[in-house]
Amino acid sequence: MDDLGKQSPLMSVYADTHHIFYLVQNMVSSLLLDQPDDPITHLIHLLKTTNMDIPRILVLGPPAVGKTTVARRLSTDLGVAHVTSDSLRNDQSELSERACHHTVPQQDNGVELTVRRVLQRLNHVDCLTRGWVLDGISQTRQQALALQQAGVIPLHVVMLDAPDDMLLERSRGRLVDPVTSDIYHQTFIWPADDAVAERLEKQESPHTQHLAELHQYRSEVTGLSSAYQHVLKAVSADQPHADVYQQVLASVQTFPGFRIHRILLLGPPRSGKSHQARLLSDKYKMVDISCDQLLRSAASDGSGLGENVQLYLDDGQPVPDILMLRLLEERLSQADCRSRGWVLHGFPLDLRESQYQPTSVVFLELSDDLCLERATLRATDPVTGERFHGVNRPAPSSEVQNRLQTRPEDHPDSVTQSLIQYKTARTTLQSVYPDAIHIDGDQDPVSVFEALEIRLMSCSSVARSSERNKQQHL
Repeated sequence: MDDLGKQSPLMSVYADTHHIFYLVQNMVSSLLLDQPDDPITHLIHLLKTTNMDIPRILVLGPPAVGKTTVARRLSTDLGVAHVTSDSLRNDQSELSERACHHTVPQQDNGVELTVRRVLQRLNHVDCLTRGWVLDGISQTRQQALALQQAGVIPLHVVMLDAPDDMLLERSRGRLVDPVTSDIYHQTFIWPADDAVAERLEKQESPHTQHLAELHQYRSEVTGLSSAYQHVLKAVSADQPHADVYQQVLASVQTFPGFRIHRILLLGPPRSGKSHQARLLSDKYKMVDISCDQLLRSAASDGSGLGENVQLYLDDGQPVPDILMLRLLEERLSQADCRSRGWVLHGFPLDLRESQYQPTSVVFLELSDDLCLERATLRATDPVTGERFHGVNRPAPSSEVQNRLQTRPEDHPDSVTQSLIQYKTARTTLQSVYPDAIHIDGDQDPVSVFEALEIRLMSCSSVARSSERNKQQHL
C-alpha cells in the first residue's frame, strides 16, 4: 500500500490524460446493461469500437427556456444530429403512430414506446457517426432511467433554468421563422438579418397550457436531475443568450467523467485568490490549500520542519521554495488531495520540481492601485478569524464590525512589498506556464468565477483535442 501511495500522483496524471476513469465507467455500465455471455470478448470489442469524441448531449429545461435554440445551435456548431420530440413524432413509421396514442409520459407503455422511438432514431447512421443532441428528451425520471437501461447514456446533460415570470414573458413573445423553424423573441433573441425578421410569425402557447407545462416540469425536475447527477451541468438562462450558449458550449466540449482537477491559482496580493479557491472547492469538492495557512499550521505543529518555517516568519522573510515544496509534498500526498483534487493558492510557486503537477494554472490579473485599494477595505474578526471586505463581504452585524482589525500584511507598506515580490516571481512563472489562463480580477467575484469556469472548461477541451491529435499522428 505504501508503494501504491507513492506512485499515486503519477498514476492519477496518467489516468487523467488517457481517460481511464471514464473507460472503466463505460465498461462496467456496458456489462451491467448488456450482460454478455462472454464478458472478456465483449469488453475487447467495446474498447476497439468506443469513440469517446462523438458528442452525446441532452438539453433539458422548462418550457420557453430556450432549449431548442441552444440545441439547434449545438447541432450546427458540432455537426451532430438534432433530435426533438416533434421530429420523433413526425416519423411516419408504425412505431411512431403507435406512440402518438400514448402521450402521457407516466404510463409504462408510453415510456416504453418513447424509448423505442429514441433508439430507432439514434441507430440512424448520422447519429452513430456524428453524435447527437437530444432536445427536451427525457421529461421525467422514469423516462430517464428507462433510456439509460436501454443504453442511451449522454456524456453531457445541460439543464437550463430561469425564473417563472421570465419564462411566462418568453412564452408570450415567442416568434418562429417559417423557413428554418428557428425560434426568436422580440426582447430576448432578435435575428440580425432584416429579411428573417420580416417573415417571423407569432407562435404563442395559451397561458393556461404554459402554466400547466411549467407546473409539470417543476414537479419532475428534482427526480430528473438526480437521474443525471454525475454528468449534469446547470446553466442559468436569465442572462444574454450569447452568454448562455458560450457556457453550454464550453460545458459540452469538456471530457466527461471523473476528472480530478489540480489547479494552481496565482495573482498579486488582494486579487481574490482565496475567495475564488473557496468557490471552486465548494462547487467541485476539491481541497482548498492556502499556502499561508499551510505555513502557519507547520509553524505551530512543533516539528523540525515547522521550526525552520517559523524562523522565516519571525524575520518577515519569504519562505524558500525548497522548504515550501517539502510542505506541499506532505499535504498533496494525503488521501483527500489524491482522490478529490486540489486548488492551491497564496504563494507564487514553480512546481516543476514536484511530482504533483497542476492540470490548470490561472493568473488573476489586477492593477497595483486596485490591490492597494482592496487591502484598505479588508479586516479580520479576531474572534472567528474570518476576513471581511467593506464592499464585497461586509461584516454581518455592527458587533462584528466594531471588533474588526486590520492585519499587518494588509497595511499599504506590506502590500507594496508583496507586490514587488510577486512581480519578480511572475515573470518566471509566465515562462514556466505559457499556456496559463489569465482572468481579469477587476470584476465582481461572481463574474470572475463564471469567467474562470468557462476558461477552465475550454482549456480542458483544447488539451483533450491536442492529445487526440498527437495520438492520431503517432
